[in-house]
Amino acid sequence: MKKNVDDLRSARWFAPDDLRSFGHRSRLMQMGLDPQDWEGRPVIGVLNTWSELNPCHAHFRERAADVKKGVHQAGGFPVELPAISVDETFTKPTSMLYRNLLAMETEEMIRSHPLDGVVLMGGCDKTTPGLVMGALSAGVPMIYLPAGPMLRGNYAGKILGSGSDAWKYWDERRAGNISDAEWLGVEGGIARSYGTCMTMGTASTMTAIAEALGLCLPGASSIPAADAGHMRMSTNCGRRIVDMVWENLTPDLIVTPASARNAAIVAMATGCSTNAVIHLLAMAKRAGVNLTLDELDALGRSTPLIANVRPSGKGDYLMEDFFYAGGLRALMAQLGDRLDLAAVTVTGKSLGETLEGAQVYNDDVIRPLSNPVYHEGSLAVLRGNLCPDGAVIKPAACDERFWVHEGPALVFDSYPEMKKAVDDENLDVTPDHVMVLRNAGPLGGPGMPEWGMLPIPKALIKQGHRDMLRISDARMSGTSYGACVLHVAPESYIGGPLALLKNGDRVRLDLPNRRLDMLVPEAEIEARRAAWKAPEPRYERGYGWLFGKHVTQANEGCDFDFLLPEFGKTAGEPDIF
Repeated sequence: MKKNVDDLRSARWFAPDDLRSFGHRSRLMQMGLDPQDWEGRPVIGVLNTWSELNPCHAHFRERAADVKKGVHQAGGFPVELPAISVDETFTKPTSMLYRNLLAMETEEMIRSHPLDGVVLMGGCDKTTPGLVMGALSAGVPMIYLPAGPMLRGNYAGKILGSGSDAWKYWDERRAGNISDAEWLGVEGGIARSYGTCMTMGTASTMTAIAEALGLCLPGASSIPAADAGHMRMSTNCGRRIVDMVWENLTPDLIVTPASARNAAIVAMATGCSTNAVIHLLAMAKRAGVNLTLDELDALGRSTPLIANVRPSGKGDYLMEDFFYAGGLRALMAQLGDRLDLAAVTVTGKSLGETLEGAQVYNDDVIRPLSNPVYHEGSLAVLRGNLCPDGAVIKPAACDERFWVHEGPALVFDSYPEMKKAVDDENLDVTPDHVMVLRNAGPLGGPGMPEWGMLPIPKALIKQGHRDMLRISDARMSGTSYGACVLHVAPESYIGGPLALLKNGDRVRLDLPNRRLDMLVPEAEIEARRAAWKAPEPRYERGYGWLFGKHVTQANEGCDFDFLLPEFGKTAGEPDIF
């Protein structure tokens, strides 16, 4: 049902002839505005996660101005509001600790202010799910504006990819093969513009998921941050959100079981970050969609990987190449009827309609289904006595020799302990060992840091080894690679089976059968469980205390239990107070 002026949510703040509304109107006039600036116009919130400590969003001051221009052109009244940036680069112990804080802030900012619709400005890893989760819960019309990937890196004539090449060159430096001058050159060449990582890491995975959910303008997630098209897209977001308000096109009409499945299929086809599992589960649950790990594993088995982009791709292609090859619209067009093309998008049109005319301009970057990078393997979900509630691995990003592997465990209880050990050239370790890091999950980390790509011990690096089986209840960067089992649930910090593993225990990974087990008699496991003692909580006050009391496990999306739809109704609109 279309809205008229009297139906605008913001009218409750500005229209009545009473003292409260007098205060609202007079304060707008205090800022130099006239009644004609807002009367009869949808008020559009521009939620901006710009920060001077978030290089991914360094261009967002200018893009917010582009959005507001579009809102004005469409007859709306834009208001820019700051939101916590949860940058990936500088936040300790991990930005994941604060994803839910951004979600809470987004939801409450929308609910408590006179906003008829919102443009969500994000891109850096946790900003996409955080903004979307909060806006889904708030329920007003929304459109997501992705920051866009940075330009491809370059050093000494070589193409560099965010994260992926950092890990690669760091191992070579540890092996003594990289000079100080070369290392400085890599530092200066790997990130050449504002924007998110230009590999298919978590940032590009999550913006692709947002577009596949129907929350972005068609093709928006692929546009490089430094491209002039990104400015035009931003202005178009401002224009479109005004129309969405009049059309009453709310997110519950867009994010449905069909669109969530579309997003999962697209994620698999892109060679997505493992972080997509946690965020997609959390976003779906906010929309009342019960997406499960088992469903994601089934899609991982059946969806070909057709985006030939690092780190899962073969060769040096990056997100800039993906854009030139046709971008996400071209990839979704390749998937065809594997997707539900009737799903509604923010355009008001079906997904199928938005894909009309999409073309692939480089079929080595965006492969046809008949010639995928891998027939399956973007993500796999493991079960077993080490991970009864699941664990995740990225088969396409690790050597096949580790798909079935058995070896003795080398267990570390903390990141500092592990870091000290791997730098010891006399460490007693072989390529068959299984490195294990525990106490790195949602509560143990705290916040589930990206520690899961455990560094190869220097003793093995010196021998020429660059991969080995590694297991943790942590996450890893979407730009990472290697034989890394992640998100082990339940986590060790709350007594999950990983807490019971000892040095020397045999561990077996059987990827084809989706198993991860410690080869320890059940009676011995039970005896260890009886002797296990819970550690002290990480926090005694503040947001960390709240996080520790209410965060769910990795297999449930790491959201706060009290923010899920089934927990209960919200307090409603501010006019009840």
